[in-house]
Amino acid sequence: MAHTHDDDHDHDHDDVELIEEGTTPVAEASPKKGPEQTWTTYLPALLSLAGLLIGILLDNLKPAWFNGPLRLGWYLTTYLPVGWPVLRRAWSRILQRDVFTEFFLMGVATVGAFGIGEYPEGVAVMLFYTIGELFQDAAVLRARRSVKALLDVRPDQVTVLRNGQATVVKAAAVAIGDVVQVKAGEKVGLDGTMRSDSGSFDTAALTGESVPRTIRKGESVLAGMINRQSLVDMDVTAVYADSKLSRILKMVQEATGRKAQTQEFIARFAKIYTPIICALALLITVLPYFFVADYQFSQWLYRGLVFLVIGCPCALVVSIPLGYFGGIGAASRHGILVKGSVFLDIMTQVKTVVMDKTGTLTKGVFSVTDVHTEGMDKDELARLTAALESKSTHPVATAVLAYAPKDYVSLTVEGVEEIPGQGLKGTVSGKQVLAGNAKLLQQFGVTFDEKLTQIPYTVVLVAIDGKFAGHFVIADQIKDDAKDAVRQLHELGLKTVMLSGDKSAVVKAVGDALGIDTAIGDLLPEDKVKQVEALKAELANTPKAKLAFVGDGVNDAPVVALADAGIAMGGLGSDATIETADIVIQNDEPSRIATAIRIGRATRRIVWQNITLAFVVKAIVLILGAGGLATMWEAVFADVGVAMLAILNAVRVQNLKFDKSSGN
Repeated sequence: MAHTHDDDHDHDHDDVELIEEGTTPVAEASPKKGPEQTWTTYLPALLSLAGLLIGILLDNLKPAWFNGPLRLGWYLTTYLPVGWPVLRRAWSRILQRDVFTEFFLMGVATVGAFGIGEYPEGVAVMLFYTIGELFQDAAVLRARRSVKALLDVRPDQVTVLRNGQATVVKAAAVAIGDVVQVKAGEKVGLDGTMRSDSGSFDTAALTGESVPRTIRKGESVLAGMINRQSLVDMDVTAVYADSKLSRILKMVQEATGRKAQTQEFIARFAKIYTPIICALALLITVLPYFFVADYQFSQWLYRGLVFLVIGCPCALVVSIPLGYFGGIGAASRHGILVKGSVFLDIMTQVKTVVMDKTGTLTKGVFSVTDVHTEGMDKDELARLTAALESKSTHPVATAVLAYAPKDYVSLTVEGVEEIPGQGLKGTVSGKQVLAGNAKLLQQFGVTFDEKLTQIPYTVVLVAIDGKFAGHFVIADQIKDDAKDAVRQLHELGLKTVMLSGDKSAVVKAVGDALGIDTAIGDLLPEDKVKQVEALKAELANTPKAKLAFVGDGVNDAPVVALADAGIAMGGLGSDATIETADIVIQNDEPSRIATAIRIGRATRRIVWQNITLAFVVKAIVLILGAGGLATMWEAVFADVGVAMLAILNAVRVQNLKFDKSSGN
């Protein structure tokens, strides 16, 4: 069934388009315009339906005047509203040397039915074919709207501050460095950095997160976010066409061209299948002449026409790409951007998931995870240590400052000396304070438990007035759902591997905490490539087994490119992520990896359900039709029925649940 009634623009079903192609610049990309369904869209079908019902009624009442040319004229008039567009399209394709299309099959079948005097059946075939088209249009439009929802998060106009005056201008006219003002409740139109002290933003449209995010001065603000509180100012860092969201839209646009193997197979199959159906229909019509004693041309032509109607491959060539688009739409609603249906297929074959540590399973931010003291209050130890560390810019010092009570600033700090590779020494409110590693304390003769040196994480040892006072454990925090993500991957039957450039002891500790199957540290980027190549070699003996690598898409670009499926975490923060990865998880939740796999599996399952349904029903009715046991009425209802069921099943993937408790 054709997915559009626009006679001047034909598109193959395996090329169903959700976004206009060839649009420049990316920022101007918009959903494909035609055809929006209104009551006038259904008018031709309604007119033909009314005419068909009246004709059937008159055939049953058998008035003397309803026969001959008048009866033919009535049914022909009833046929034209739905038949003429299809006949035009069939002729247009023939002129393009594309003869064997569903338009050709329907045209031959209905014109043939008229030729042997089966007028009601000829009208019915084309009418129900058109109804199936309308039904399919509605399904395609629904998929298109899910993409349109993403496009709608970019406002066309923004408020720019120029010479102290707030001016509303087109977002595309704003330059890098301009200051943009965003009111409470307003959508951000451009990428930039916060100029105001802080603001609360709803990022649901971009990341799927329902909890508002606080963005502070100097941090990134992205187009599509919604300002939830007071008026804020931001400095523009990218023009409208180069925003992260525009890159994502381009990615979605290009996704329609990257077909899964199943789609490509069905498209190739249909080009062979349709001519075979036409040849068989011709043989059914002509061949019995040589073998059947009481051969009647009209009887066998009717059987051949029935064969043509049920043989139409539209249920396959429409529902399969629609199923994959449904999967891509379902993924986008979960904050996962898939760069093509081919990658949904690959995710169903993934057997090993390799993950980076920093930024993927951990937050990538140092923080104090544990504090132990010797004979003093934790807050007091933290206050004295923070006052000393406030004189350093080291990441470890930043972690201690974030942990300590804020009144440490009231303490007086004197004589601070930084000892390279060891730590800090100074006087805090009259007390001699040492803060650093074991070497620092050993240099000044401070005794402490040697077991502290075996802790795999960064440890800050503190001595006050020559006596050991306690220690801070500082580590990159594990993400909240990282452990659950690993558990879900194991439930899906996948092997998990963590590769990191961090110290082996730290990597092992994180791997043990998360339940990772294999954790390897002390790796340079080239070492990661070798590890992934080795893992792929292990999978070589398993048919269709694939490897996915999950990283930040910047430092891990070589491995992301090497993997069968390259997955980037937090892709909105990195241009390289969007360019390199096959799948982009827009927020920082590792659990979305399992969600992506579930969506891929559900999509593939639905696609194969459609293929099986179409082939089984068509095979049965084709045999019945060739044997004269199925009429054209049964053929058209079987064809349209299969197509509608397949389309409904394809759309179903958009409504499935893929949360942590889902069994999909």
